[in-house]
Amino acid sequence: MTDPVFFAPSRRYTAGEVANLTGASLADSAQAEIAIEALAPANEGGDGALVFVDGKRNFALMPSLRAAAVLCPVDFASKAPAGMAVLMHPRPQQAFAMVGRLLFPQAATPGPMTGETGISAHAFVDPSAHIEDGAIIEAGAVIGPGASIGSGTVVAPHAVVGRSCQIGRDGYIGPGASVQYALLGNRVIIHGGARIGQDGFGFVGGAKGPERVPQIGRVIIQDDVEIGSNSTVDRGAMSDTVIGQGTKIDNLVQIAHNVRIGRNCIIAGLSGISGSVVVGDNVTMGGGVGLADHLTIGPGAKLAARSGFMNNVPAGEVWGGYPAQPMAEAMREIAMLRKMARTRKQGDGNG
Repeated sequence: MTDPVFFAPSRRYTAGEVANLTGASLADSAQAEIAIEALAPANEGGDGALVFVDGKRNFALMPSLRAAAVLCPVDFASKAPAGMAVLMHPRPQQAFAMVGRLLFPQAATPGPMTGETGISAHAFVDPSAHIEDGAIIEAGAVIGPGASIGSGTVVAPHAVVGRSCQIGRDGYIGPGASVQYALLGNRVIIHGGARIGQDGFGFVGGAKGPERVPQIGRVIIQDDVEIGSNSTVDRGAMSDTVIGQGTKIDNLVQIAHNVRIGRNCIIAGLSGISGSVVVGDNVTMGGGVGLADHLTIGPGAKLAARSGFMNNVPAGEVWGGYPAQPMAEAMREIAMLRKMARTRKQGDGNG
């Protein structure tokens, strides 16, 4: 259950309203006025809570649910406890997320930490910076010369926006984050501690050891991108580092110089993308994925967690392992190794 100290519901919704908003079908219209004012996992529930059940492995949860309403597939509906509002939907989790955004809008989009509006008297804003009406610059934030911050964007305490950076509208730069040498679109969310636009890791061998190669590119972040806490996006060496529209990046992800990431990608935490990698649209990377430099990952590819990539991945394929290869091949090799280990163990036992 949600803690009202931190997240209070915007208002109550009825089961009938939820059905209309999400396109769900209410199994029993007599339950349409049941009130929903909280969200909860299916194994917890609670008074006034909406839960969802999806997938065959969770089917057994249905008879024991304790909640005001449940979102579930149509073939699960008959197993719900009596008196509960049953909302049938082909994609229950998606519908559940939509209701969550309505119930708890402050959890869906970060807002000011201090409750301030406008430009705090305790922020530093260079006189040449342009701050649109409706932007919020909180205490301790720093806005450099020539920077531009769009209306509706929040720059949280102790965040730094460097010289000539442009931040679009309705975005968020989290506490302690830094943005430099970067152009950000609208509705871009940069969570606390992230670093955008610092030097790429560019060195060349010299007589006295590694010598720096100047990094003179930019970071371009398109609309609706979200970058998690303590992630890093290096600026380009000579061309730009680009993150495409709608891409979501988890915490503790490293994106090196000149990387180009397509639209609507999902990149889970602890992943690392080396320099000049090109990632197509709609790519999904599990946690801890590592990509060697100059690779191309085709659109729609799926990269399994903890995999290491030394080769290009064709569009739409599923790869995994270390070194990574097509998943079917990786699974066959694992099965073969296990069989060989069992055979050897049995042979040792017979000896």
